[in-house]
Amino acid sequence: MPKLKTNSGAKKRFALTGTGKIKRKHAFKSHILTKKTKKQKRNLTHVGLVAGADISNIKKLLCLK
Repeated sequence: MPKLKTNSGAKKRFALTGTGKIKRKHAFKSHILTKKTKKQKRNLTHVGLVAGADISNIKKLLCLK
């Protein structure tokens, strides 16, 4: 059986933590920032975790399971 390829888009967007959880960045922080408040932009800076419903799909893209 051939080796599985990691999805290139997923490997740029997600990272694993030491405990095996999947980190992600928030959306809406790349452009059109002038109309967003300082508080909005500051809160979008923090790293989030992937929702439980999406974990299995992302693990397949990253060839983890």
